[in-house]
Amino acid sequence: MNSFIARSAAGGQVHASPREALRAHLSAVYSLTEASPYIFASPLGPFAIEGRTAFVPRFVFFGPHASDQSWRLAFLAGFSGGDLRSSHALLALVERLFRESETGNGLHLALFPVVDAGSVFLGTPDRGLASGHWGRANAPEIEILERDSRLQSYHGFVRVETAPKGESIATLRVRGTATDVLSPDLELISTDETGPIPVRFEACSERSESGPLSVADDLPFTPFELTLSLPADWPDAIYQNAAGLLLQRFLWRYRAFQAYGQNL
Repeated sequence: MNSFIARSAAGGQVHASPREALRAHLSAVYSLTEASPYIFASPLGPFAIEGRTAFVPRFVFFGPHASDQSWRLAFLAGFSGGDLRSSHALLALVERLFRESETGNGLHLALFPVVDAGSVFLGTPDRGLASGHWGRANAPEIEILERDSRLQSYHGFVRVETAPKGESIATLRVRGTATDVLSPDLELISTDETGPIPVRFEACSERSESGPLSVADDLPFTPFELTLSLPADWPDAIYQNAAGLLLQRFLWRYRAFQAYGQNL
């Protein structure tokens, strides 16, 4: 979705810029939430950059049978103005949850499709929001996300990113552990659930100096972080289909985790 075709008032086609296309997609998803009993639009902010204000888009999903005891996950995408395909992928997940609420049965999800809201809505340059320490960030969007993380105490964070040029397969990288709430022999997603998409699995246990886990020591418990990194060279259709399939299968597995944990 690097381009967007709309109809002008005169009936002709108008090709929108990538950022305009994202804003149009975001607006369409906002409209969907008005007809859903499970999804709510709840932007964070406002924040200000050089005297101009904007919000960090957030969609909150309380799945069927969710409760205050349900496990909470935060999904993050759009870490720079040049990474808009990840934002479209996360908005597509919101659309899927609208159509198939059972995908998130019993779960409490917060979805942030545009972390770099300053770039998309105010035209600021890329500030490297994917790699910054959340406790020492200068970007107001990260400060807002950090406060939200402390307030919500998420059990895990799922990041959707576009890989650097040259990557040919998707990567699923797990950082931290989920052993505080899950059996240590359970996987967040298995190789059986990724086919037919070519995926490389990575695991990191060392302390993170970037992203939400950089402030994990200050949270009530240690969350995990799952990063889905998709090749930049993949065509849009393949990129979006892969993201949708892998995120849906992760949610199916995580639902089973919650059911398992409630019976420990």
